[in-house]
Amino acid sequence: MFLPVRGQGHEKSDGTGDDGGDEGIRPRRRARVLKITGLALAGVLVLGAGAAGWVYWQLNDNIKSVDINSALGDDRPAKAVPTPSPSATAASLPTEPLNILVLGSDSRSGEENQALGGGDSGGARSDTAMVVHLDAGRTGATVVSIPRDTLVDRPSCPLEDGESTRAASGVMFNTAYEVGGPVCAVKTVETLTDVRMDHYIEIDFSGFARLVNALGGVTVTTEEDIDDDRSHLTLDAGTHHLDGEDALALARTRYGIGDGSDLGRIPLQHQLVKALLEQVARQNLLTSPTRLYDVADTVTGSLTTDTGLDSLPELTRLAQSLGGLSSDHVTTLTLPVVPALADPNRVVADEPEAGELWASLR
Repeated sequence: MFLPVRGQGHEKSDGTGDDGGDEGIRPRRRARVLKITGLALAGVLVLGAGAAGWVYWQLNDNIKSVDINSALGDDRPAKAVPTPSPSATAASLPTEPLNILVLGSDSRSGEENQALGGGDSGGARSDTAMVVHLDAGRTGATVVSIPRDTLVDRPSCPLEDGESTRAASGVMFNTAYEVGGPVCAVKTVETLTDVRMDHYIEIDFSGFARLVNALGGVTVTTEEDIDDDRSHLTLDAGTHHLDGEDALALARTRYGIGDGSDLGRIPLQHQLVKALLEQVARQNLLTSPTRLYDVADTVTGSLTTDTGLDSLPELTRLAQSLGGLSSDHVTTLTLPVVPALADPNRVVADEPEAGELWASLR
């Protein structure tokens, strides 16, 4: 048997070769380990940045918008000129008063909306309309609901094809959206109120239900039993935690309460507005990236806005500016109305109270 002979440059059995033994090998190993670790860390950072970029792109791409300012031009109420704050910088959050038209549409577009009872797919209507006024400083807000059965003078509105809708008198408010979409809804509200709508936000049935679910539901208290076979909602009087589908049904309920008119369900919608604000306040979204993404994805994927709010940074700045707004500082009102002389099933603005209300929001 021949035994291997260790020559020069090979490690000796006692660990003391002429290359320094382990002492020579360890630095090279450490260098390799550090290099591999550095490459792995760089890869994680690249992947993390890529994922963050994809999330940003995904959320930003979710948002649908309508260029209302270009469509309406200068033929509208004057935009309020904010008083600049001496301490304001380019990075400061906005604090000026703001008026936003918020519409809930009954579109039957898509399977989700159809399953939830949306309207005729040939022409969606504004099932819910609220003018949201944010006070200067963004610490208080007033929400004014316009009943869908209100008779108004609907102005002529520009259409995407270059044509215009016909002006009409004494027609239901919600026909504005039906004949001319968001542009006509905004123009009709501005004609009715003489208040400039700084922004427009629209959410459909499925979007509202998904938003409620993403927030973990909402808690409301009803003062009377509800049994509405149209909205498919049955609730005993009392406090309930509702999922998205039931919350939507509550917002749509009208035949199971009061006199069955649109005026009866508006207080329920106001309850839901405050319940949503309270639920958002209870969610510590920053501690749960998954929950934060779910909510952000739902919100951005559910909205149609004007072009002033059609990007993630713009929506984020608006949301951040409302950080100090609690439900206790939100006042909910309904446009003062009286039955219409021509049709007791319709209403008209009650003057001068209605005019005084709108004047307070300018």
